[in-house]
Amino acid sequence: MKISAISIFWVVLLFTAGLVAGDNSEESRVFHGDDNNGKNVVNNRKNFWPWDEDNYCFPLWPFSDCSKPDEPLPIPALPPPSTLPIPPIPLLSPPSLPPLLPSIPSGLIFADLRLAVVYPIIQNFKNIITSDPLGITKTWVGSDICRYKGFFCDKPPNNSTAISVASIDFNGFGLSATTLEGFLDQLPDLALFHANSNFFSGTLSSNIAKLPYLYELDLSNNRFTGPFPLAVIGMESLSFLDIRFNQFSGSIPPAIFTQNLNVLFLNDNNFVSALPQLLGTTHILYLTLANNKFTGPLPRDIAKALSALTQVLLMNNQLTGCLPYELGFLNEVTVFDISHNKLTGPLPFSLACMERVSLLDLSANLLDGMVPDIICQLPNLVKISLSDNYFTQVGPYCRNLINIGILDITNNCIPGLPSQRSLFDCAPFFAQPRICPYMETYTIIPCKPNFIH
Repeated sequence: MKISAISIFWVVLLFTAGLVAGDNSEESRVFHGDDNNGKNVVNNRKNFWPWDEDNYCFPLWPFSDCSKPDEPLPIPALPPPSTLPIPPIPLLSPPSLPPLLPSIPSGLIFADLRLAVVYPIIQNFKNIITSDPLGITKTWVGSDICRYKGFFCDKPPNNSTAISVASIDFNGFGLSATTLEGFLDQLPDLALFHANSNFFSGTLSSNIAKLPYLYELDLSNNRFTGPFPLAVIGMESLSFLDIRFNQFSGSIPPAIFTQNLNVLFLNDNNFVSALPQLLGTTHILYLTLANNKFTGPLPRDIAKALSALTQVLLMNNQLTGCLPYELGFLNEVTVFDISHNKLTGPLPFSLACMERVSLLDLSANLLDGMVPDIICQLPNLVKISLSDNYFTQVGPYCRNLINIGILDITNNCIPGLPSQRSLFDCAPFFAQPRICPYMETYTIIPCKPNFIH
């Protein structure tokens, strides 16, 4: 069947008006589609479309043959024109597609009307790509959009008999374009968009907030600029946000830490702001803010995130102040790295409650005093780095970790240990004492109330 631009216009109207019948049941969130090698894949996700944690068929994990493909849905024939006279409607303009969208070539037949709608959007994006070293866009030809390289189709949540573009994976394609506006924000059934390691630039369109199913957004390792993309604030489905290795700048909206995100990667940008107190309200499991210009102290309210945070990467910023006693309440943390900042004062004994931690890196700060031996008794330690500080004392457990290569405490001020700072380097530091607030809390270990220092 030939579908004209006029037909597509009315399809868009019907689609956006919600006149296409849907099925919102859990069973409708089962997707059938083809990968780029012609294999059929099926995906089932109970809470987030299009996959389930128990069925990683699509598209970030290896493909699995899970079911036979559904037959393409034929486009229903349009009724013949009416023979009744149609009164003129002088106030309405003839329907037309947006001027930037290319027309649909004659002879193309689409498996679903939703694919026909996004076809000109994809072709328009193809036309603005300025570099395609792998020849990816050469596959973006014809009506079988589900076989375009990087595109994946499945049944949308609101219609179990339809087929639409559900996921896009451009990771490593090396594509160049000055904007994603008019493309990413115009794919209404999109659930995942991964574009790591390309050369996309510009800013992020506020229209992405209108994508109701988008729950993974990865724009990492590109050339995006401007402030933090505020459009993601309030996106209820979004659980994974990765914008690292770009050129975003300015402050981070505190509201981002109140969203139902599991993963937040903001590292290697140019963000400049203090860490908000709302950090303690986060649901985030993986918090990566490294290699920016964050300032101020670690918020004491971070303890409220005790059941969420498992990896915290804050290295290479401009954080100051003392380590709060409340860090010890992060008992689910496995990786904690706040190296290369300007943090001062002693180590709180409460760090001994991080019983799951395997990597603890506090190196290259202004920390001093003794290293509590009880911290060196953490059961899962693989590596602990306290180098390039001003510690003056370690106990027998810590000395044992030094001998077996787990503890790095080089370039400190500890008498009798090799590779330490000289007295000439240590004396000026201790000539200016640094006093931390709440010093009475520093020897308290909340998970070991009977511990006596």
